[in-house]
Amino acid sequence: MNEKLKDIRLLLLDVDGVMTDGGIIYDGNGLETKVFNVRDGHGIKMLQRSGIEVGIITGRTSLVVDIRARELGIALVYQGSLKKIESYEDIKNRTGLTDSQIAYMGDDVIDVPVMRRVAFAAAPSDGLAEARNVADYVTLCGGGKGAVREVCDLILKGRGLWGEVENRYEL
Repeated sequence: MNEKLKDIRLLLLDVDGVMTDGGIIYDGNGLETKVFNVRDGHGIKMLQRSGIEVGIITGRTSLVVDIRARELGIALVYQGSLKKIESYEDIKNRTGLTDSQIAYMGDDVIDVPVMRRVAFAAAPSDGLAEARNVADYVTLCGGGKGAVREVCDLILKGRGLWGEVENRYEL
């Protein structure tokens, strides 16, 4: 697996079912809320501090996603992407990266075309079988419950960057 991870420069993430548990909550005013995992966010920041970019491709459109992306410093955000492979191709054109430098994490059939193209594909343990079956790695954690952090740590270790991460937190 380290061979697939050694050149990763970008991690792309789905939102519902990956960065969240897939639940959508509407309050009494019809405002949408989502629950994000703080450890997932920390994993994203650790990747970014190590020079690995993170982006989002999601089929839905939500103000909450924009807010979370801004909070995490994620500039590559594609919402309302029903054909994620088109967004993926646009990201490759914008960044100049190749398939061999990109990882993707998805949980549903809409994610499978991108998962088949990237160097490293991951799915949360509670993702649909179609996504899990094409994944190079299926997390122990479920979506929104640390799955993203698990993949972030895996990439950092596979790239040989984990020691640098640990050094940042030594007292």
